[in-house]
Amino acid sequence: MPSPVPATRPADRFDRRLLAPMMLGAALNPVNTAIIAVALAPIGIALGAPASETVWLVSGLYLATAIGQPLTGRLVDVFGVRPIFLTGGSLVALAGLIGLLAPGTHDGIWWLVAARVILGLGTCAGYPSAMHLIRSEAQRTGMASPAGVLTALSVTTQTVAVIGPTLGGLLVETWGWRATFAVNVPLGVTSVALGALFFPRRARPTASSGDRPRIDWLGIAAFAASMICLLIFVQNASLSLLWLLAAGLVAGGVLIWWELRHDEPFIDLRVLAGNGPLLLTFIRAFLTAVISYLFIYGFTQWLEDGRGLNAAHAGLILLPVFASGIVFAVAVGRRPEVWWKLMAGSSAQLVIGVLVLFMTGSSPIWFLVVAMVVLGLPQGLNNLAIQNTLYFQADPARIASSAGLLRTFAYLGAIAASVIYGSVYGERATTRDVHVLGWVIVGISVVFLVITVADRSLREVGRTAPDDVVVVEEEAAR
Repeated sequence: MPSPVPATRPADRFDRRLLAPMMLGAALNPVNTAIIAVALAPIGIALGAPASETVWLVSGLYLATAIGQPLTGRLVDVFGVRPIFLTGGSLVALAGLIGLLAPGTHDGIWWLVAARVILGLGTCAGYPSAMHLIRSEAQRTGMASPAGVLTALSVTTQTVAVIGPTLGGLLVETWGWRATFAVNVPLGVTSVALGALFFPRRARPTASSGDRPRIDWLGIAAFAASMICLLIFVQNASLSLLWLLAAGLVAGGVLIWWELRHDEPFIDLRVLAGNGPLLLTFIRAFLTAVISYLFIYGFTQWLEDGRGLNAAHAGLILLPVFASGIVFAVAVGRRPEVWWKLMAGSSAQLVIGVLVLFMTGSSPIWFLVVAMVVLGLPQGLNNLAIQNTLYFQADPARIASSAGLLRTFAYLGAIAASVIYGSVYGERATTRDVHVLGWVIVGISVVFLVITVADRSLREVGRTAPDDVVVVEEEAAR
């Protein structure tokens, strides 16, 4: 059966028909991460579930995503984009149906948690698929740096982060909390339809021809077990759960032992160990996420408790972060170089950390808004530069699984941020508490700046084509 994509794909540029399903797929995860925030309280009231249970609506998706991103990325690398993307979209629609039809009793909360886990797994397919297709199109066309497409992908996820809570509030107010689940039915069906219509049945291979790689199921199981144990322990750290920490470390040890001996490992630790720049990129993604989520959740809580703003005004204070981040990303996105973007972003992170140290319960609104505009610089430039860096540094045959790992590190950063502000804050977020967060941000920013300055490979990223694209260009020249 021929591919649904017509044969008249442009030979010298990115096939823009791929953009709609790529952007929708990549947006499904961040929109569902943000949209649930405004639905937690209504769900708890409707089902009689305490906060200790509704929090699993957030944690369930985090756990599923942290584990599922590299897994689906590896499946994309092995089986191609189309089957994994269509499966992911189907899971998203299924999760929406489960949430829509869940019982209205207390037991319904666990149906919703199950829906969020399925949703997390389904939304994992979008971003790795997009990165795989971008690399595949670069190979097909010989386009060394698809900077414009990478920028569009970054801006899409940032835009969704802005509208997510607003969309959630609108849905809850208009149709009730079930609408925050039900919205995934049309989104999932649409992503399946667009993927089936425009995605090629098999993207251009990124590795040499040969037998299809085997799936390392033991490596996947060890990774999942390690992540589940460690993440649950970190989120609920106590002496009674030390056994979870021990189990996670044992599973991690099994993962390392097995992956170093397997011919086709789930996570190629030998390649990662020899690719220091890529490891630093993952660390930068983690550090950037810690700072971002400290502001999204921890700083917002101080705006309400310490500064005395209501929830609506606190949300408006954060809008300049995302708005300026999008503006900065669009303004410089078509330039593929990353070093100066990361330097500017890391410097801005340090500045915003210092500004937090000067905030008090009587800080004027204009000062808070200016600080949020400054925060938009790393929000836009760091995320864009990290994504572009991964594109150039990752093994072409593992571009999707590397993109999945990048997202996993970002979610680990989100979890670390929740642990940090949860440990610093008492019953209320005081100005003294937010100053502690400011020092944490300063420390993280210094580490980010040091590893960026020390990474000399960043100066070459974006100035030369990835190796697989160079080969295509040389073949075309001959």
